[in-house]
Amino acid sequence: MLGHPGFSYVGLFFLLMLIVPNLIWTKNQPQGYSAEKENRFLVLLERAGEVLTTCCALIFSDFNLREWSKWSWWLVAAFALMIMYEIWWVRYFKSERRLSDFYSSFFGISVAGATLPVMAFFLLGIYGKVIWMLVASIILGIGHIGIHLQHRRETY
Repeated sequence: MLGHPGFSYVGLFFLLMLIVPNLIWTKNQPQGYSAEKENRFLVLLERAGEVLTTCCALIFSDFNLREWSKWSWWLVAAFALMIMYEIWWVRYFKSERRLSDFYSSFFGISVAGATLPVMAFFLLGIYGKVIWMLVASIILGIGHIGIHLQHRRETY
């Protein structure tokens, strides 16, 4: 449950799926977006969760592919969530890029742009049986999803 040290190419792949659309977003932010009123405690949790999740994704070899077993379905589910995340981004980039587009739901998942990757990394933690990834994704989720819910409340 503690994890085995070593590079994870699967973790790197998940991080690339996360980071690339976010880099594109920096030039395509929603009209009226501002981070000025974000809850400082949630921001602290979000930043800590980002660092911890990134480190865990890269330094534990437990996330790499291994012989197929029933446990592999956790990785399949995590990857499916990341694919949904990518589709959500495509939908956002094709939209008018309003705040309501950015904080939208996707397949019934509230604030999908925040929720989908957090859920994916949590499932990756289950697949790898790495408690640190589970803890990191919970910390990230509280901060990141919390901030998105705060923004969504202010938007509507």
